[in-house]
Amino acid sequence: MTAQRPATDKEPEREQAENPPENDVVAVLLRQHAEIRALFGEVKRAEGDQKKDVFDRLRALLAVHETAEEMVVRPVAQDTAGKEEADARNQEEREANKALSHLENLDVTSREFEVELAQFEQAVLNHAQHEEMEEFPALRKGCTPEQLQKMGKRLAAVEKLAPTHPHPTTAGSPMAQWTIGPFASLLDRARDALSSSRA
Repeated sequence: MTAQRPATDKEPEREQAENPPENDVVAVLLRQHAEIRALFGEVKRAEGDQKKDVFDRLRALLAVHETAEEMVVRPVAQDTAGKEEADARNQEEREANKALSHLENLDVTSREFEVELAQFEQAVLNHAQHEEMEEFPALRKGCTPEQLQKMGKRLAAVEKLAPTHPHPTTAGSPMAQWTIGPFASLLDRARDALSSSRA
């Protein structure tokens, strides 16, 4: 019979890091990153109308995800990861928003779309990797589990109201997202409703 190792104060912290609560903001964002990666693969495999439908899902998820990150995560990341890190991620999202806006206006069956989608995918994956390797660990180190859960709840609330289409004029600026984003979101959701009623 093996002797049991005595419990220490560190074990609950390790357990929480390895199995975070469902609404932990970092866990939520990592799940979304996995979904984004999967949707890129689906877009590349799909054809015709299905390709457009899958791209629309990817576009909406990216628009909502990036807006929520800028409004909820980035202000905290300025303190935990540093202003330079937060600014770099905001700049990447600003560039991604422009590229997504351009892709949205292309024919998904065109060669131009395929080429630009591949470039866009690489930029998005590089951005996600920067977040996962630099920003997220700093959030975990600089915030309590309770703070991360509160951020996760705020993220979910913001995502319900975030724009579903790219808006390059507000992307990368948390202040612009807070002031202009809600109006852009109303227009986007009305646009989405009209599009789906015509389908």
